[in-house]
Amino acid sequence: MNFFIGLIVCIGSVLGGYAALGGHLEVLFQPYEFVIICGAALGIFIVANPMATIKDSGKAILEAILDKVPKPRDFLDVLSALHALMRELRGKSRAEVEPHFDNPSQSQVFMGFPRLLANKDLLTFICDYGRLIIIGNAKTHEIEALMDEELETLAHDRYKPVHALQNIADSLPALGIVAAVLGVVHAMGSLDSSPEILGGLIGAALVGTFSGILLSYGVVLPIALKIKEVRQKQLRLFSLVKQSLLAFMNGAMPQVAVEFGRKTIPSKERPTIDTVENETIAGPAPAPEAVIKEAA
Repeated sequence: MNFFIGLIVCIGSVLGGYAALGGHLEVLFQPYEFVIICGAALGIFIVANPMATIKDSGKAILEAILDKVPKPRDFLDVLSALHALMRELRGKSRAEVEPHFDNPSQSQVFMGFPRLLANKDLLTFICDYGRLIIIGNAKTHEIEALMDEELETLAHDRYKPVHALQNIADSLPALGIVAAVLGVVHAMGSLDSSPEILGGLIGAALVGTFSGILLSYGVVLPIALKIKEVRQKQLRLFSLVKQSLLAFMNGAMPQVAVEFGRKTIPSKERPTIDTVENETIAGPAPAPEAVIKEAA
């Protein structure tokens, strides 16, 4: 909701202020100026970025509009799943625990948390380091360094749409000038026309400069910043997993280890320690297949 409210306030204030000064809004409707600016920006975007980044940018814009950030339920699910997995690691043999990480879609632990199961990147992150813990040869500081390296790589990949859109935002004012110059060239070819016609052509040319600046700082750049905020929040789940697993590898009990993870959650979104304890004690919800077998 904030996304649309912000855009409406921004564009509404600009257009409303212009109209209040006595300007005619219909003068600002210059479709060919927008074709020049937006078409050139789209072409630059396609040339400058691989197809994977282009597709991810569309996904990122949708995430920003819908505010696809982790909710309290997501944090609780990850903490509960980690607690259940760490209990398995402490109390069972390697042969019994390994299937959870080798085939998480069939794991009774992961099947109890469908939202976590749907997050493929986070699921892979948990399973990869779960396997390393099972092997038992790697030292904690080595695992931590590896996690930091992977988190840096994840952040780099997640922020590619941000950098791509920021580059477009930087280029839009210049593209607006290009559209304005072309409009002036067109106006110069009509110097023998009446002052009213010539003034209209020059005004249309100046709309290009206005449009390029407004699209840059009023639309594209705020979208890029919103994407960055959303994806930063998505990466918090990975930091939560990192701190919990490292605490467990250093000898902490599962309940204490998830507390290390809980502390990585921002204070305004952090569940209380009692809530986490109740969730972890309850354990994962039974998977549908398990419920059917028990009923039989």
